[in-house]
Amino acid sequence: MKKYIDMMNHCYRCWWGLACAFCLLSLGLRAEDFSRVDTLARWAAEKVFSSAVKAEWIGDTHQFWYKNKERSGECYYLVDADSREKKRFAHWEELKQVVPVLADQPTKTTEREKRYSEKDEEEKRVTSPDGRWVAFVRDHNIFLAPASEGKKAEEVALTRDGSTGCYYEADLIWSPDSKKIAALKTRSAVCRRIPLLESAPQKQLQPLLHWRDYAKPGDVLPVSLPALIDVEARKQIPLDTQPYENQFYLYLTGWRSDSRSFTFEFNQRGHQRYIVAEVDALRGTIRALVDEQSATFISYIDNFRYDLKDGAEMLWISERDGWRHLYRMDGVTGQVKNQVTHGQWVVRQVMHVDTLKQQVYFMASGLHKKEDPYNKHLCRVGFDGKGFEELTPENGNHLITFSADKRYYVDVYSRPDLPPVSQLRLVGEKEPLMALERCDISDLLQAGWTMPEVFCAKGRDGKTDIWGTIYRPTHFDPSRRYPVIEQIYAGPHDSHVNKSFQPVTWCVSSLAELGYIVVCIDGMGTNNRSKAFHDICWKNLKDAGFPDRKLWIQAAAAKYPAMDTTRVGIYGWSAGGQNAMAALLWHGDFYKAAVALCGCHDNRMDKVWWNELWMGYPIDESYSRSSNVDNAHLLSNPLLLINGELDDNVDPASTLQVVDALIKADKPFEQLYLPGKGHNLGAPYILHRIYNFFNRQFQK
Repeated sequence: MKKYIDMMNHCYRCWWGLACAFCLLSLGLRAEDFSRVDTLARWAAEKVFSSAVKAEWIGDTHQFWYKNKERSGECYYLVDADSREKKRFAHWEELKQVVPVLADQPTKTTEREKRYSEKDEEEKRVTSPDGRWVAFVRDHNIFLAPASEGKKAEEVALTRDGSTGCYYEADLIWSPDSKKIAALKTRSAVCRRIPLLESAPQKQLQPLLHWRDYAKPGDVLPVSLPALIDVEARKQIPLDTQPYENQFYLYLTGWRSDSRSFTFEFNQRGHQRYIVAEVDALRGTIRALVDEQSATFISYIDNFRYDLKDGAEMLWISERDGWRHLYRMDGVTGQVKNQVTHGQWVVRQVMHVDTLKQQVYFMASGLHKKEDPYNKHLCRVGFDGKGFEELTPENGNHLITFSADKRYYVDVYSRPDLPPVSQLRLVGEKEPLMALERCDISDLLQAGWTMPEVFCAKGRDGKTDIWGTIYRPTHFDPSRRYPVIEQIYAGPHDSHVNKSFQPVTWCVSSLAELGYIVVCIDGMGTNNRSKAFHDICWKNLKDAGFPDRKLWIQAAAAKYPAMDTTRVGIYGWSAGGQNAMAALLWHGDFYKAAVALCGCHDNRMDKVWWNELWMGYPIDESYSRSSNVDNAHLLSNPLLLINGELDDNVDPASTLQVVDALIKADKPFEQLYLPGKGHNLGAPYILHRIYNFFNRQFQK
C-alpha cells in the first residue's frame, strides 16, 4: 500500500484535480459512497413525520389548511381558528369538496397574473383620481390628455426638456386632488456590459457570446431627481434638487392624502447618508424628515418606514443607538418623538402595524442572554414605547404565518437541535390556543442520524459570543479523530447560519457523512447583531470574521477531541467563495485547504450595490487590501477554484483573474471552469469534485 501512496504523491495528487478510479479506491471513496450521500436527503425525509406546518389561510376567513406526512401516509388538515376544530382528510379531493374555493385556486392565480400584466400595460397612461385626465410619457416628456376618447390634438405637453439622455420616467404619480403630478427625471449613464461566452450551446456547434448590463463599483450611475408638475397651470414647479445629485438611488414614495406634499427616499452614493424627504406641493421646497448618517455604512437593505396620521408621524428603523430599533419620528419637525424599542437586541422584521391600537408587532432576536441571539421571536409594543411584550417565549427560532386580518397566527418554532413544534395562537396572547403538530424524528435517530449541535464560544475580544452549529456524521464515533470542514458565507448583508431544524443541510450533511465534522459560524462582520459587530466588515471584507471563527473551532475542539484542528478545510459559494480563498491567503496556518465556488475575488469586479455598501465609495486602496487577486501570491495551501462561464451574478472574470495571478506567482492550484453553467452551477458533479478534493487532502 505504501508503494501506491508514494506513486500518488509523485503525481502531485494533493494539487491536481484527478478523480481516477485508482485515487478513489485508495482513498476509500466508492460509487456506493457517492450514491449514499447523493440520496441522503431522501433517506432522511422518509424518517421524519409531522414536520413544520405550512399553514395556508383561506382568503379572509379564520380557516387554514396544511399538508402533513404521517406514518400512515400523507393527509390534509382543515383548522377553524375560531372553534379550534381540526378535521383530517385522507386526500386533497376530499378537502376540496369541503372547501370549494380551493378548487378554484389555479384559475384565480392565472386571472391575478393576467390582471397584473394588464395593469403593467396601463402604466403607460395614468388616469387622474377624478377620472378626467390621463398622463403619459412620450418622446421622453410628460403629456396630458382627456381620459375620454379624444383627438390627438387635445394632448398637451406638460414638459419639453426631456431628451434621450435625460428623460422623464413613465411611473407618474397623481396627487389625490388631481391637480399635480410627481415624477422622476432621470439622467442616464452608459451601463458597463460584461461578456459571457457560452462555449457549448445546445442548439449549435459554435460558441455564443452573451452580453449583460453589469454596473461595478466606481462606475457612473444614472441620476433620478424629483419633478413636480402643476397640471392646472400646465407648468413645472422648480425644485432645488442639487443636494440629491450624488446618489446611489432616489425613488418616489407617494403623496399625502390631502395633496399638500409628496415624499421620496434618497440613498447617497457610498451608503453613509439616507434621507426621507418631503416636497411641498405649493412652494416646491424640500425638507428632510429623516436624515440618517453613519461614519461607516447605513445598511439600507434593513430599512423600514411606516407613515402615520398622513405623515404627521413616522415609524422608522435605525441603528443610531448601536442596535437596530424602531423610532417614532415627528413628521413636522423631523425629530425623534420617542424610541419605540430599545435594548441590546435587534428588530429583525416588522410584521404588522395596528394603527387603531397604536401597536406594532415585530420579530426580534437577541432578547435572551442564554439563548442563541439569532432566534426570532414575535413581540408587541405601543407606538409610545410602552407595554413591550414577547409573545413567543419558547427557546427557538419562530416562523409566523398570520391570518388575513392579523387576528390569529400559526407559530412554528424549532432549532437545529429541536424538531419543529407547530401551534395556533391568538394575536396578543402568550399562551397558544391549540397544538397542531410536533415533529417525530424517532426513526431518524434510531437509524443512527446524529443531531446537529448549537455551539457558542467567545470571539476575538474575549467578550462577544460567537454562535454556530456543529454537524457530525451518521453513526458518529467520539473516539475517532475527524477532519473539520467549515462552510462559510460571511456576506455582511445578513447572518447565514441556519437557525431552524433541518434533518439534512445541503452539502454540509453530505460532507459530514463522508467522515468529517462540518461547522457553520456567524463571525463578526455579519448582520443581525450590534452595529459594532457589523462594522468589522467596513472596508475590510477580507476579515470575514476569521479571528472569531478560528477561536470558535478551537474552543469546540477543546471540548470535543474528535475535532482534529490540524486538518481544517473550508469552502464557500459566491461571497463565501471569496471568503474561502481569503482563509488560505491570510490564515493558511489554520485552514489547510479550500474550495472557492463562484467567488467575487476582487470587490472591484463584482456588482456595484453589494460591494460599495461594505467597501465604500469612492474606490480606494481598501479594495486592493481585500482582493484575492492582488494577494494571490500569499497562497501556500491547496485551493480548488470552481465557477461557471455564464455566471451573470458574479463576473466569471473575477475567478479567471485569480487564475492569472496565481500563474504569475507560480502557485499550484486546481480549477474547474464549467461550460454552460451560471451562478448555481448545478449538481451532483460539482459536489463530487468537492468531496474528492477534501478527501485527497485530509483522508490520508
